[in-house]
Amino acid sequence: MSLTVFFGLLGGIVVLAFVANRLAGWTRVPDVVVLMAAGMLLGPVFHLLNPAKFEYVAHGFGALALILILFEAGLDLEFRNTLRHFPGGVLLALLSYGLSLVAIAEFLIAAIHLPRMDAFLVAAAFACVSSSVMLPVLQQMNLTTALKTTLVVEGALSDALGVLGVGAVLDFTSTPHEGNQSNVTSLLMRHAAAQGTKSSLAAGVVEGFLLRVLISIALALAVGFLWSRLLPLISEERFWQVLTFAAVLLVYSISDLVGGSNLFAVIAFGATLANLPGKTRAEFEFAWWVAPKSGNTHRQLLMFHSELAFLVRTFFFVLLGLIVKFSGLRAAALPAAGIVAAIFIARWISAQVSRVAMKDVDPLDIETISLLVPRGLITAVLAFEIVDAKGASFSFLPGLAFSVILLSNILMLVATVRRSGPAADAPATDVPQPVTESAS
Repeated sequence: MSLTVFFGLLGGIVVLAFVANRLAGWTRVPDVVVLMAAGMLLGPVFHLLNPAKFEYVAHGFGALALILILFEAGLDLEFRNTLRHFPGGVLLALLSYGLSLVAIAEFLIAAIHLPRMDAFLVAAAFACVSSSVMLPVLQQMNLTTALKTTLVVEGALSDALGVLGVGAVLDFTSTPHEGNQSNVTSLLMRHAAAQGTKSSLAAGVVEGFLLRVLISIALALAVGFLWSRLLPLISEERFWQVLTFAAVLLVYSISDLVGGSNLFAVIAFGATLANLPGKTRAEFEFAWWVAPKSGNTHRQLLMFHSELAFLVRTFFFVLLGLIVKFSGLRAAALPAAGIVAAIFIARWISAQVSRVAMKDVDPLDIETISLLVPRGLITAVLAFEIVDAKGASFSFLPGLAFSVILLSNILMLVATVRRSGPAADAPATDVPQPVTESAS
C-alpha cells in the first residue's frame, strides 16, 4: 500500500468514526461495534492491511486513549454537584466490580480450568464497566436525573477500579525476575504471599490496592496544585492545552515509578485541576491571580482532550478489529458468553443492593442498570497489559476480550432501545454533563 493510499485510509477511518457516532443516536448500535467491524474488514476479511505490523501499535494507542479519557473524566468530576448522588454511584461501582470479579473468576475456574490466580487476573480486567462506551450512551437514554447522575459517577470510577484491580493482582503474582513492578506495593504483596494463607492473600491484595490509591491521590494533588500555579508563568494561554497534555503523561509515568496506579493518578490529576478551591466551572482558570483572555479555560481544556481522545480511541478500536484472529474468536465464543452471563447476574444483584443508597429508583431502572454492562477500551487495554506481563500463556486473552466487548455491547443495545427518547425529567443544574468523545 502506497503512502498516499494509507493517508487516505486514515482520513476515511476518522470520517467513519464520526458517522458511526452520529448513527448511534438513531440505530442505538454503539460506534465501538462499527469500528471493530471496519478493522476486521481491513484485516482478517479482505487482507488490505497486515495485522502483524499493527499489534504493538494497538497496545500504545489503547493506553494513550485510556489516559486521555480518564483525564477527561477527572476534569468533568465536580465534587459539589455530584455529592448528592455520590454514595449510590460509589456503592454501585464497588459492588458491581467486586461481585463481577468473583463471578467471572469462578466461572473461568469451573469452565476452562484456569488456575485460581490466573482466573482472578483475567476477571480483574473484565469486571469493570467501560466509561468510554457507557457515558456517551447515557446522554441518548430516557433516564431520570438521579439515575443518570448515579451512573455518571459509577462510570467515572469504574475504569480506575479495573486498573487498580489488575495492578494489584499483577503485583501479587509477579516474581522478582519478571520486574513488572519493582516498588513498595509489590514488596508488600509478595510479603503477604509468603505467609501462604487465604487471609494473607486477601490482606495483601487489599493493602496493595489501598497503598496504590493513596500514592496516586497524593501525587495528583501535589502536581495539580503546583501545575495550576506554574502554567501561566511558563507559557501563553494558547499553549495551555498542549502543555497540560504533557503534564498528564508525566503524572502517568511518575506514578508508575513511585508505586502508584498510573491511570488512577491521571483521573485524580484531572479532578484536582477541575476542583481547585474558590472557583466554579464557569470561572475556572489555572491561576486565580491571572485572568485568562478567553475566560473559558476549563471548557477549552475539556474540548481539546475530548477531541484528541476521540481520534486515538477511533484508531484503537479499528486496530483491535484488525489484529483479531477468527480462530481465536471461535474458541472464545462460549467462554465469552459465560463471562457476559456472569457479569449480568452480578450486575443485577449489585443494582438491587445499591437501591439503599440510590434515589428514586424503580424496577425499570434496575433492569436498565443490569443491562448497562458495556466492556470496551479499558477491557482491551488491560488484556494487552496482562499479555505483556505474563507472556504466551495468556495469548488467548485478546480474542476473549474482543468477544466479551462485542457481546456486552449487544446487551447494552437492549437497554438503549427500551430507554430511548427524551430525558425522563427536565435537566437540572446539578446534573454533571460529561464531555466525552461523542461531544467532538
